[in-house]
Amino acid sequence: MKVIFVQDVRGKGKRGEIKDIPDGYANFLMKSNKAKAATAQAMSQLKAQQRAEEKKDAEILAEAKVFKEKLESGEMVVELKAKAGEDGRLFGSITSKQVAQALVKQYGLKIDKRKMDLPEPIKVLGYTNIPVKLHSKVSAKVRVHVTEK
Repeated sequence: MKVIFVQDVRGKGKRGEIKDIPDGYANFLMKSNKAKAATAQAMSQLKAQQRAEEKKDAEILAEAKVFKEKLESGEMVVELKAKAGEDGRLFGSITSKQVAQALVKQYGLKIDKRKMDLPEPIKVLGYTNIPVKLHSKVSAKVRVHVTEK
């Protein structure tokens, strides 16, 4: 029996896949609302849903590319101030959360701190480039300048 998976079923199929499976297992999946019969109407509905998702993904990708252009245009440098010792090392450190807050405050751009790839907090004065994952296909670099208070 051909079914369309409504949600992921480990070892059998992912959401949106159409597969031919045994009748008994298909009935079990349909009763537990994990699959539905692959009728002509259900197939056309699935294709329309996939087209809508692709269109939405394309829009999100385009937005991410525009956002990347904003971030990597030479003028955008996030300025942060921190107390430092004589050798240029900070008392404390600058985290991705502080960088995200400074981006919102200085430029009005909101980036989730978890998308910033900062393996260790910034502990020295000067310029630092922080990679940011805006989309699965688009990443950018945020330039951060740490100065002394």
